[in-house]
Amino acid sequence: MLSLKFLPFNVSSLQKAIVFWRSLSPIRKSRRTTERAIAAFHYYEELSRLDIKQMKRSYMKIGRSHKRIGYDIGYTIKLERLEEVTKVNSVITSKIAKMALDGLEGIVLQYPTGDDLRNVRESLRHLIRDWSSEGAQERSVIFRSILETLSQVDESQRNGIKVLVPGSGLGRLAWEIGEMGFDTSANELSPFMNIAFRFLLSPDETPAVSYHSLHPFAHWFSHQRSNTTLFRSISFPDALPRLSGFFRLLEGDFLQLATPEKYDYVVTQFFIDTSLNIISTLEQIHRLLRPGGVWINLGPLLWTGGAQAALELSLEEVHSLADKVGFEVDPRSRKIIDCEYTADKEAMMKWIYRAEFWTAKKRKHSD
Repeated sequence: MLSLKFLPFNVSSLQKAIVFWRSLSPIRKSRRTTERAIAAFHYYEELSRLDIKQMKRSYMKIGRSHKRIGYDIGYTIKLERLEEVTKVNSVITSKIAKMALDGLEGIVLQYPTGDDLRNVRESLRHLIRDWSSEGAQERSVIFRSILETLSQVDESQRNGIKVLVPGSGLGRLAWEIGEMGFDTSANELSPFMNIAFRFLLSPDETPAVSYHSLHPFAHWFSHQRSNTTLFRSISFPDALPRLSGFFRLLEGDFLQLATPEKYDYVVTQFFIDTSLNIISTLEQIHRLLRPGGVWINLGPLLWTGGAQAALELSLEEVHSLADKVGFEVDPRSRKIIDCEYTADKEAMMKWIYRAEFWTAKKRKHSD
């Protein structure tokens, strides 16, 4: 593995940055994944340029007459444009890395991988999905039933009601719940998401609405109607998230989350199917809820591939498991919600989830 050549930062600053980020979390993150996340954001442009070089090599393998046709229809200009917008995106990724590095000392780390680059690109798409006007329609479809359920709580009583949102990603749903007046905690495992979210939370880095812009779909050439839509710039954020008495961030593994307090609601959105052991996940949701507390769920059952998940259950089996763990699913709450997730609304394809929504109450005698 190659050592990082951090520029313009002192290489030694990186390790203290890692220690700093771990200290922000009540659950110490894996050092390895945290280091990789910070390094990958910093090296986003360099890693992306390696991809572009490979694309150029593939183009150069075709015959001269075909290369001429490609030139005539503008394909070489398209690759040059990809380089340009990658540099624009790197302004954001470099700032995210720099926020973790400023004033800190440390050691040399391993060079990030292609998987790390994909995680950075997904984080950039989540920034747009969660915190831009372009993502508003998708968010509205996914958030609506959850927020409507919580809105049934009288506004005068919300201040004392605790809500936990595990798998919170870039935090928009949890922030929206906090804005309703609930005492809300966002919990996220991925350091890629957490580092990007802290960039948004910082008044120094994100002082105003629409302060930043990205070309979030530039690296996905498939299903594009035009290069104009492919390379379009989108500004963010459309609102300013800040930590407050109503909104806090708990970084780390949900299964390792241990708090002395119990929650009135646990809200899972596109989360439970990320479990490698769904039984442990439902038991943890149950454990963290007070007796009579409510679990609100929305999502598909897209289990982790490669036989990594210990159990890959059907919806019927998930509800049977919920009953065994100690939940009563409200049959009146159940409904199917057709929705997308981090979609490109200008693309030539749509991936529609037929997500399932339900609420379930923790039996009062189950503790």
